[in-house]
Amino acid sequence: MKANINVPNELNEITLKQYQRFLKAQDKAKDNNFIQTKMIEIFCRVKPQDALNIRLSDAERITRIISDMFEQKPDLVQSFWLNNVEYGFVPDLDEITLGEYIDLDTYMGDWDNIEIAMNVLYRPIKQKLGNKYLIEDYDPDKKDRITTMPMDAVFGSILFFYRLGIELSKTMMNYLENKEEKQLLDVLDLQKSGDGIRAFTDSLEEILQDLKISQN
Repeated sequence: MKANINVPNELNEITLKQYQRFLKAQDKAKDNNFIQTKMIEIFCRVKPQDALNIRLSDAERITRIISDMFEQKPDLVQSFWLNNVEYGFVPDLDEITLGEYIDLDTYMGDWDNIEIAMNVLYRPIKQKLGNKYLIEDYDPDKKDRITTMPMDAVFGSILFFYRLGIELSKTMMNYLENKEEKQLLDVLDLQKSGDGIRAFTDSLEEILQDLKISQN
């Protein structure tokens, strides 16, 4: 196939919606060839048939680039622009409401609905002065606007909570034990392959389930 294909190599070049599509495709995958095709189709934004028409050597090179991208360990993204609107991370987690806490606690580990948690964490900035800013009040009905947010912000916020071991029910920050931090870093150093991305996703989901954002 002779065409210019935009291959992302940074997490901020792909969206949450794309990643969710890929996860659903992985669940239906029967072999690595299917995963490779879907990886190119979804993350490079090409039609299914166009992905199949790519020369094999080029397809393998593209999937290696994308797999490398998923080895990145992003820091917390404080703000980002989306549809000409700047979104900011919640300035003070101690000030979140009960409703915000419930949605964050319920959906942080649910990849099918994680945009609900992201809608709690990132909201349009309404006032800004230097590094200080105020964000809009939480509106659960606006969760769909966040589905095209960049994945470095999604992963960065997840890793932020994991690394700091935040227990929202106590509104305190405690660092996890070194062995748990090492476990996370090991997960993020997986082999550069489609299977690596599947293992990354499964392990990250397991970590989210084990994180215990709230105390049951």
